[in-house]
Amino acid sequence: MKPGALALVALMALPAVAEDMEAIYQARFKATTANGGYIPEYAPQEPVAGAEQVVPLPVAASGKLTVDEAALDRAEEYARANNSTAFIVWHKGKIQRATYFGDVTAATPLTTMSLSKPMTALAVGRAIKLGYIDSLDQPLSDFFTEWQGTPKASMRVRHLLDMRTGLLPQAYSPDPDHPLNRAYLSPEHGKYIVEEYPLVEAPGSVYGYSNATADLVAVLIERATGQRYGEFLGGEVLAKIGAPGGSQWVNRPGGMAHSGCCAYFPAETYLRMAILLLKGDGIAGEQLLPDGYVKEMRTATPQNPHYGLGLWIGGEYIARRSFAGPHASGPKVLHSEPFVDKDIFMFDGNFNQVVYIEPNFDLIVLRVGKNPPKSPEWDNSFLANTLARAVKDRNPG
Repeated sequence: MKPGALALVALMALPAVAEDMEAIYQARFKATTANGGYIPEYAPQEPVAGAEQVVPLPVAASGKLTVDEAALDRAEEYARANNSTAFIVWHKGKIQRATYFGDVTAATPLTTMSLSKPMTALAVGRAIKLGYIDSLDQPLSDFFTEWQGTPKASMRVRHLLDMRTGLLPQAYSPDPDHPLNRAYLSPEHGKYIVEEYPLVEAPGSVYGYSNATADLVAVLIERATGQRYGEFLGGEVLAKIGAPGGSQWVNRPGGMAHSGCCAYFPAETYLRMAILLLKGDGIAGEQLLPDGYVKEMRTATPQNPHYGLGLWIGGEYIARRSFAGPHASGPKVLHSEPFVDKDIFMFDGNFNQVVYIEPNFDLIVLRVGKNPPKSPEWDNSFLANTLARAVKDRNPG
């Protein structure tokens, strides 16, 4: 742990009163700066309940795999070589391979970075289904009344999920007073984003990836439902799909959730989310999401043809894709070849945390873990394509 991190954790665990807020923020900023711009500890965490009893997912029997075993071995070795903590392949209702590396087990809660963002889209969809939110096109100012009569009033619910709020996009700043840092590290980050975070473009006009935008979903859910974000997510999403619970990063004990990043859940929780999306708007005989909601999630916007509602979309082939948008500079994720499944969509987060959902093959591939080595470079098409080609009963046409 980096210098200052222990003090950071201690401060994070303290109940935040008004006079402590700035001291807590400054300690977090100092520790994050010392850690190369990454917060060294996503704390405090608040428990999120899942299913009361998790029924194991069916596992394909030895000798009855529906994905070629040699390909599973190659894919597992690729995951191992790239610092993975969990690797799961699910096909047509059964787990074909589930491998955990090091001390990690199926029950280990793992932080999977921006895999939290698809969760926000599921939470919003569930809130719409239950009538707490009218639709994806409801004005956010109905809930964020502070925005009424301001340029932010034209922002819609969908803009929180497709990253078109027009709010300041993600970047790095060494300035402790910069809005990017306040919005991320403040023990009142939700209040800060609503009241202070700058609008830099007209809502709906540009794509701008940011944790601040995704973190607003927690504020929306809490204002719309009257429940804490983790309580709603656990009871109305995770429990409904039979998923294990875990914990949610919050800005202070009893405070607002960071819905856009860095919760801790077992890998299977993300697999079950993917199964829900593969099957459509419901699971186990219950419709959990509004009609056509998953189709909306899988639909890109004109501003970014590779991003829908919390989901990344295969779309037209490009060799390198940036999280920051089609025309952004900076690091880009390598895709050495087009995806075999032209309709693929995925959860995708920092450190190449990824869940590929391949509807044309009834296939899901999950890889989560630490940052892969810089060389050879991570290839974001390798696992999905290796395993799609290895489905035994696939239609070659």
